[in-house]
Amino acid sequence: MNSVRPKKALGQHFLTDLGIAEKIADTLKEFKGLPVMEVGPGMGVLTQFLLKDGHDILVAEIDSESVDYLNREFPDLKGRILHRDFLATDLAEIYPDGRKFCVIGNYPYNISSQIFFHVLDYKDQVVCCSGMLQREVAERLAAKPGGKDRGILSVLLQAWYNVEYLFTVPEHVFNPPPKVKSGVIKMTRNSVTDLGCDEKLFKTVVKTTFGQRRKTLRNSLRGLFPPGAPLPDSPMLALRPEQLSVEQFIELTNIVESGRKSS
Repeated sequence: MNSVRPKKALGQHFLTDLGIAEKIADTLKEFKGLPVMEVGPGMGVLTQFLLKDGHDILVAEIDSESVDYLNREFPDLKGRILHRDFLATDLAEIYPDGRKFCVIGNYPYNISSQIFFHVLDYKDQVVCCSGMLQREVAERLAAKPGGKDRGILSVLLQAWYNVEYLFTVPEHVFNPPPKVKSGVIKMTRNSVTDLGCDEKLFKTVVKTTFGQRRKTLRNSLRGLFPPGAPLPDSPMLALRPEQLSVEQFIELTNIVESGRKSS
């Protein structure tokens, strides 16, 4: 057996264009001294360039057939293959004592958003996260205020990372070809260590407002206040969530917290 059978249930679309794989691997060149976790290596099309560049890598792969293939075809990966679900992996256990690391992958389309939520849980350790995912999702992660693509992950990620949409990948360079185009992004940890608001409430405000994105903030946030309590008097409450920057969401969170305390 010279290849791995792509499995629809795992969202596998194996990249076949080596030039694109090398460009994705190059997103981590500036972080060469840091360990790298690759998610879903499949048949190692990206892995080979990470090894070539001298990265200290571990790979997390849930597919047994892919694990067998990698063990057979990549002897340099011996002892570095984690046969497990990345989403169920405690990355602080893999990289203890607050050790910094990078995450990269050709991410399965069906769980890509979950992957980035998982990375966000380790924001104090993940210095860079890059890779390929469905173009629509990639554009959403990098969306600026005012755009229709802006959503929950746009704000939560951009609070802690500089997110860049790098380039688009066509359908025909995969086996099997997906029905949509793909996009490559790069997230680099910014200098923020404290948002300047209650972080848990910040997440609640972001998720609540985008969960009712057709409503103005005044209407979507009403449920966060005690019944009958007056809402704060702020012109920001006349806006919709996709119009707000991260800084405005932080300001909004503090407005909500202040309003709840005074009611």
